Amino acid sequence: MDLNLLSKDTVIILLIILSFLVVILIIYLISQKLHGRFKRYDLDEMEGHDFEYYCADLLRKRGFIDVSVTKGSGDYGIDILAEKDGVTYAIQCKAYASPVGVKAIQEAFAGKEYYDRMVGAVLTNQYFTNPAVEAAKKLKILLWDRGYLDSMLEENMNM
Repeated sequence: MDLNLLSKDTVIILLIILSFLVVILIIYLISQKLHGRFKRYDLDEMEGHDFEYYCADLLRKRGFIDVSVTKGSGDYGIDILAEKDGVTYAIQCKAYASPVGVKAIQEAFAGKEYYDRMVGAVLTNQYFTNPAVEAAKKLKILLWDRGYLDSMLEENMNM
């Protein structure tokens, strides 16, 4: 397109529209960035039981069915029972301020057996200690750490 063929008024209108679209895009990107930050901050500020319900809701949104949060005490170390694609899960949730250790892995293993589930997992807002990772490998417990949780949140926001 030859710019000489466009009138001065047409060029000004096009520049105004383009500027408006750029401003909208910048506002959208900033809101997405802030939304992600607040979600992560809230995640780290949750109490244990709130974190369990939040994780249960997140699992439902990710296609898990029959998702239930166990009662607070006497749950044998399991906070969430769920199923996906015919596989049953026993999940231990840990909202911690530091890395998760071996005890959580042991609880997930014991709870998986108690509830007669196919898979045991520990879901946390943190990461795992090296001994916890080694124990999980040996006991075949899934480790869903902060990186995995963030990726679930990211996918959930894109749905």
